[in-house]
Amino acid sequence: MAPPTAIDAECTTETEAMIIPDPLTVNGVSARRAKAGKLVAGTAAFTSSDLFKGQASSWKPKAKRWDHYLSEESKSRQPSSLKGAAKYLGIPGLISLGGGLPCAEYFPIEELTVKVPLPPHFSERETQKSGTVLSARKYDASEGNSAYDLSIALNYGLGTGSAQMIRFVTEHTEIVCNPPYADWQCALTVGSTDGLEKAIRIFCERGDYILSEEYTFASAVETALPMGIKFAGIKMDSEGLLPEVMDEILTAWDVEARGARKPRVLYTVPSGQNPTGATQSTPRRHAIYKVAQKHDIYIFEDEPYYFLQMQPYTGPDAPPVPPPASNDQFLKALIPTYLSMDTDGRVMRMDSFSKVIAPGTRVGWITACEQIVERFVRHNECSSQNPSGISQIVLYKLLDETWGHDGYLQWLINLRLQYTQRRDILLAACEKYLPKDIVTWNPPAAGMFLWLRVNHHLHPAASSKSLADIEDEIFTSAISQGVLIGRGSWFTADRSGFKATELFFRATFAAASEEKMTEAIERFGAAVRESFGLEEVNGEGKGKLV
Repeated sequence: MAPPTAIDAECTTETEAMIIPDPLTVNGVSARRAKAGKLVAGTAAFTSSDLFKGQASSWKPKAKRWDHYLSEESKSRQPSSLKGAAKYLGIPGLISLGGGLPCAEYFPIEELTVKVPLPPHFSERETQKSGTVLSARKYDASEGNSAYDLSIALNYGLGTGSAQMIRFVTEHTEIVCNPPYADWQCALTVGSTDGLEKAIRIFCERGDYILSEEYTFASAVETALPMGIKFAGIKMDSEGLLPEVMDEILTAWDVEARGARKPRVLYTVPSGQNPTGATQSTPRRHAIYKVAQKHDIYIFEDEPYYFLQMQPYTGPDAPPVPPPASNDQFLKALIPTYLSMDTDGRVMRMDSFSKVIAPGTRVGWITACEQIVERFVRHNECSSQNPSGISQIVLYKLLDETWGHDGYLQWLINLRLQYTQRRDILLAACEKYLPKDIVTWNPPAAGMFLWLRVNHHLHPAASSKSLADIEDEIFTSAISQGVLIGRGSWFTADRSGFKATELFFRATFAAASEEKMTEAIERFGAAVRESFGLEEVNGEGKGKLV
């Protein structure tokens, strides 16, 4: 969401009138950087979002404290003795014999080059023809050619990630979310699942429950289970989890019956939810946040699909909605984030480059209050440390030095249109090839998934076969037809005692070519008809029982 319209607000004190600075915009980044001066951040340089945030943050209230929610593991973490010594490396003339930082002379990579598109020419064909080649050399920083080079990127770093990437993601977060409290920070992650695993360890003890949508990201559940932490699913509708059900669960929580204390954390994927594709509206997010305030729940806002919010679906024959005419229009069209409405500092937002650049980069970041980010960094220091330096420098060269924030937003608009086209092709295939009296769906507004509801009550063996058996029959038939589709049971939040009352399958429109997607849906339709004993009518998604 774009920050509110810039207005100079005068706050009169006994001595003077103070002007509250405008929120950061894309056009304001260069002026802020010019005022701050050249970024100098060498090997293992200390960094913090505070070095790159605007003065507007200083006028905001601080986040609430979370001491009472920190796990014993998190509270026991102390700063790394070795990482802490890095703060002395910036002293002019200092000769370091203290840290085991290898000499860059012995890094066998002298130069990296990558070819990337230039906005707005983002297609593969355009990139091959007119893309630009970026180069990163070993001593670019010391030679004055760049703020980041291979001698820095290939060496050890600190638990926050490189200063070069922290500057970019901090500015990006301020432009998009403009958190309403002062002491927010960012730290890099090795992707959102890495961030989630550490977040769970910060807040949860063995035996705890985490709240989530009743169908949720399978890896989130499977990350928590070995730690002795279970998920408690919340009923959903087309907009995701229902706040009134969340309130009911928390109000009626029976510690003795559940064998666990009342949950302290909500894990949610608000935009293009995996697996259902549901996107929470602005009023829904506000309602969920109010329930979180009522029960003092901390929110893990996992948003890998946030920038894959698509054009409104208008139907197979209706004209498309015109795309955003500018970056500003694009930002204003996005649904507000939980972070943007987080007056308490009770949200950890997890962003990732996996879905919008490439999953193999293994780079994302969290944004949360200073207290929680400090605990997160303490964990990083003794585990993953930070993302790959090669990934960080490639992203820096692409996003910061070449595209800038303006070009990155243009890229995100391009993805919005590409995913809109893919979604619409998949929906057209469903309209044509699926038996619509058996299979129904809601067109997703974001993400890369379509959630297909199969009316198992109409199955000829519904009275004698279990829902799980019917799911298995359709899945097996689909495989024999030559298509892999996700089973709804893979995504249940509650893995102990959950009894499904509906039958779902998840299809993605992210991976296969447009032609293959259509063929895959046709094959899935054949599998459904085979299971339900339907005969095909005119080669389309209609059928009758035989």
